Amino acid sequence: MSTIAGTAPRGQARRRIRFDGWRWGGRIFLVFMLLYTALPMIWMLLTSIKSGFAAMQFPPQWWPDQPTLASYQKLLDPQNSVGQDFLRFFWNSLFVSTATTILSVIVAVPAAYAFSRFTFPGRNFLFFTVLLRNMFPAVIFLVPLFILMRAIGLVNTHGSLVLTYLTFGLPLAIWLLKGFYDNIPVQLEQAARIDGATRFQAFILIVMPLSTPGIIATAIYSFIGAWNEYIYAYTFLSKNEQLTLPVGIQRFFSENTTDFPGLMAASFIMSVPVVVLFLVLQRYFVRALTEGAVKH
Repeated sequence: MSTIAGTAPRGQARRRIRFDGWRWGGRIFLVFMLLYTALPMIWMLLTSIKSGFAAMQFPPQWWPDQPTLASYQKLLDPQNSVGQDFLRFFWNSLFVSTATTILSVIVAVPAAYAFSRFTFPGRNFLFFTVLLRNMFPAVIFLVPLFILMRAIGLVNTHGSLVLTYLTFGLPLAIWLLKGFYDNIPVQLEQAARIDGATRFQAFILIVMPLSTPGIIATAIYSFIGAWNEYIYAYTFLSKNEQLTLPVGIQRFFSENTTDFPGLMAASFIMSVPVVVLFLVLQRYFVRALTEGAVKH
């Protein structure tokens, strides 16, 4: 009995040591991954507060001897030409991304609900063709879409970008929202209709509140996709006053020199709206990716 009594605590101690080892190993791995993924952002931020000479030094300095916010002041000052261009590019990107997000949600919400709740001939085939668009690289549609936009007179307008971004943002938005609607019990809508609500009222009062995380996740996805897009904006827009941020930032490159602190400061400011949006709404985004449904 004494042997058994003495063995049990030692076994528990070994399991505890093994468990603590895994736990600390996991923490170290997470810290390493955090530093690895954050390193480009840290380097971008540190370069943005260097002078032009310090940014070109080799070997490079991690922390600048004389940090300065001159690049940010230049970008955010509407009195100089660089600031005027940057702020115009920023508002152009904000307008295009916001318009794409709003239209994407307006179209995806009823479309996904129809795929989820109604049975009609060719539903599965139609749903497959909706997803078919995202199975191909976006660049192969560049020339056909440019010809189409030129034919309808939308080249050099933000409307061309909004319509184009909808073509590759809507399929995933519909697919994501359909998963949410599939997991909302139909009995909730049926109970509302028994109480006198119409189908539209049941959708607005029952389904919409329960699918809020999915709608927010869809909006985040649409906004980030439109905010960061480069190749279509570079092809469809040529006028300086129409450019968006991803295209406008390349103005910091020239044939003879490159303003690396200005480029890094512009890139950091460009990343701020996406980071803030994700931090504020991350719980909805993570919930959409992990659960795919709301269950109450």
